[in-house]
Amino acid sequence: MHYLITGGAGFIGSHLAERLLRERHTVTIIDDLSTGSLDNIAPLNGKSGFQHVIDTVVNHTLLADLVANCDVIFHLAAAVGVKLIVKSPVHTIETNLTGTRAVLECASKQQKKVLLTSSSEVYGKSSKVPFSEKDDLVLGPTSKARWSYACSKAMDEFLALAYWKEKKLPVVIARLFNTVGPRQTGSYGMVLPTFVRQALRGHPITIYGDGTQSRCFTHVDDVVGELIHLVQHPDAVGEVFNVGSDREVTIQELARLVKTLARSPSEICYVPYHEAYEAGFEDMSRRVPDLRKIRSLLGDCSLRSLRNIVQDVIGYFQQKEYV
Repeated sequence: MHYLITGGAGFIGSHLAERLLRERHTVTIIDDLSTGSLDNIAPLNGKSGFQHVIDTVVNHTLLADLVANCDVIFHLAAAVGVKLIVKSPVHTIETNLTGTRAVLECASKQQKKVLLTSSSEVYGKSSKVPFSEKDDLVLGPTSKARWSYACSKAMDEFLALAYWKEKKLPVVIARLFNTVGPRQTGSYGMVLPTFVRQALRGHPITIYGDGTQSRCFTHVDDVVGELIHLVQHPDAVGEVFNVGSDREVTIQELARLVKTLARSPSEICYVPYHEAYEAGFEDMSRRVPDLRKIRSLLGDCSLRSLRNIVQDVIGYFQQKEYV
């Protein structure tokens, strides 16, 4: 198969490209490098069946050519990270909505299957845990930029499903829950790489809020495997799936685990949300997926433990920064 990956130089996209090439597929990526990096795909350059294009998906002429030459599209290109969302809400909304519309429009004209990566953020402030794909979405007020990302990703889902219903475009939607691993940067507010870099440098490990908020972390390799299985499964078309782990950990517990495994002298300190982001910032206290739907389709998947995930991220930064 020939796969096109939008946002393919990003954290998840580069791992996805690497996995598909190992499975002897042909891979083309397009990325404008707004949050992606050429370093992420440097090991892939020169490999048989791989090519990359540095441009935006809203270059319609180029995108049409790329779509025409592929079999399946993984649409990962999006604004990412809480810090970026709060700082640049216009960029967040426009990137997500216009990029997704461009991809779906091109794909529809040529009836190419699309897997759209969405986010657990769409569940917003819902307190019904675990989150099921059929649950109501509970977003905060429009006056809080924090929720612009959730709203834009929800609109991406609505648009993708509308293309499926009205134009019979085969689409699959994957709502990702806290995907982590090597190559992820802490530049845009991602918690695990931030903790690891702070611990390795002996800097204070900074927790935003009181640390009792919980998340479920999944290794990027496990997520990539499920994305590939979803896009290849005929019964996934027209459906929304939670993708990730349902093993919950508080951010405070995560910080302690990082400190222990990194053998770090760092102290753990707490920063109020209003200092880290903006006045009145709102966050979810828990974010846990209901995984029954994806498990009923793909079966139970063996996921890496949190301890192994943290060790992998520590090893990556040790090699990157000190070797």
